Amino acid sequence: MSSQISHSIKHRKTPNDVFITPLALAKSHINMIEPIEGEKWLDPCKNNGSYYNQFPENIIKDYCEILEEKDFFTYDKPVDIIVSNPPWSILDKWFKKNIELNPRCFSMLIGINNLTARRIEWCENAGYGLTQMKMMKVFKWYGMSVIVVFEKNKKSIITFDRQVWK
Repeated sequence: MSSQISHSIKHRKTPNDVFITPLALAKSHINMIEPIEGEKWLDPCKNNGSYYNQFPENIIKDYCEILEEKDFFTYDKPVDIIVSNPPWSILDKWFKKNIELNPRCFSMLIGINNLTARRIEWCENAGYGLTQMKMMKVFKWYGMSVIVVFEKNKKSIITFDRQVWK
């Protein structure tokens, strides 16, 4: 992608956050999380159901979908697992909502450049370790993507340094 196209995407006035996850990729993402029978799984941005419709059978499932007036940011029910491809333009808010809901695990498909030390630090300060990462390229999506899995009371697989080196 040329820098001109990259610049136009970064600075657009209206973000286009609707990118449907390919079914096989959503299933691969779901399979990264070990289900426990009877747990409640949440798909916070259901859209066509590429995640929700493929959740394990032995769990309780719920969803949010802004197009159905079921807003993730007003969701307040107990949940064990949150898994999705969230809107990348509001990731700070999304990370904070995942942490607020206090699930056993939350996992997201995000742009690799969106996995920042600050966001990892928020998770670690809330007791979540980054336990899995899987990188991939999705045709027509901007740059590389990564699936991240954060688990409560688990040690992170990476360390980071917030110092600015000169």
